[in-house]
Amino acid sequence: MKMHIEFRHLRTVKAIHECGGLARAADKLSITQSALSHQIKGLEAQTGVELFVRRSKPMKLSAAGLRFLRLAERILPEVEALEDEFNGLRDGNSGRLHIAIECHACFEWLFPVLEKFRKKWPDVDVDIRPGLAFDAMPALQKENVDLVVSSDPEDMPGVEFTHLFDYNPVFVASSGHPLAQKEWVDAEDFRGETLITYPVERTRLDIFSQLLIPAKVEPERVRQAELTAVILLLVASNRGISVLPDWVVREVKYNSDYVTRPLTEKGLTRGLYAATRQDDLNKAYMQDLIELAGQEARRLQSV
Repeated sequence: MKMHIEFRHLRTVKAIHECGGLARAADKLSITQSALSHQIKGLEAQTGVELFVRRSKPMKLSAAGLRFLRLAERILPEVEALEDEFNGLRDGNSGRLHIAIECHACFEWLFPVLEKFRKKWPDVDVDIRPGLAFDAMPALQKENVDLVVSSDPEDMPGVEFTHLFDYNPVFVASSGHPLAQKEWVDAEDFRGETLITYPVERTRLDIFSQLLIPAKVEPERVRQAELTAVILLLVASNRGISVLPDWVVREVKYNSDYVTRPLTEKGLTRGLYAATRQDDLNKAYMQDLIELAGQEARRLQSV
């Protein structure tokens, strides 16, 4: 005969063990003592063994009952944790927020945002994946990630691009570099130069996608560095020139080792966006992350 053990059976055995008798256990479980006694008899009839030593005071578990108790102590906390998780999901207090970043420099901008977010939403599972290593937008549609930081909005079914802020890619050179004397630099100025970039595909770098590729201009050499600080160090040492978002190098104007210049006479402007699935935009923690990102962007622009 197969046993049909229910969660209420596990809670019953645990309550009687903790309370030491039927009356107090019935009060704890909010049922009558008669109903609790009937439930125990039905459970013992189903298992074929006695779970309690009836004549003991306080009421004690038999050897079989102790085995049943160990099962209850193992399973019930997991069930309660699952209930809490589902309640959090329903109420919008918990969930998953896996972020892919297509903008390499955005790691430095996003970390302060996530630190504030973590304190406000401790029950949200946050993870960051470098979107430069895979196709982030298809991953968003397949629900492998939940938000993509991108500067290239697309018309995609079920995906919403929320504008975070605008920035200007700017030319960066040492103060002693010949191009530092110009009011602005153009595509032709990059011929014969060593260009220092982040280690990502050219099509995802503003200097190539917005200026050099359309103008069919190739620098003499492209050197890559992972960290912004290293790029600026190389530029300061006159090992090459670079193009970085203005908010990354805004402090350059206080440092005589560097100069920044606009790209083209009119300058270039790019937007940064948070791409999310439309169905996720109504989640409170998603809305809050986007708001925090906007606040950090405004702080950077005011520096």
